[in-house]
Amino acid sequence: MKKYYKFLGLLLLQLFMFYVFPMFAGPTDAMGMVFIIIISTFILGFINGFLSNKIKYLYPVITSILFIPSVFIYYNESALVHSLWYFVVSLIGLSLGVLGSYLINKTSK
Repeated sequence: MKKYYKFLGLLLLQLFMFYVFPMFAGPTDAMGMVFIIIISTFILGFINGFLSNKIKYLYPVITSILFIPSVFIYYNESALVHSLWYFVVSLIGLSLGVLGSYLINKTSK
């Protein structure tokens, strides 16, 4: 169970960005908020890939599924397409994190 604490911590941070952060954004801050959430999803995916040294295929899927309920809470149904963006962005971040970890470990040997 200890090996999942980092993964669960990153998912909790992702939940914070999806559910708590929009509470403090005004109606005119919608595009900025979406941009910040996309950047944070990329960074959290990168950290997850960098720390685990392998691709966790479920992380992008879980990230996109976690976003879906927030669509009905904060946005309208037209924002469902953003769940695909969060899937792609977290997959790219995860892949770059694994690649960076591999390159650092390869050069340090």
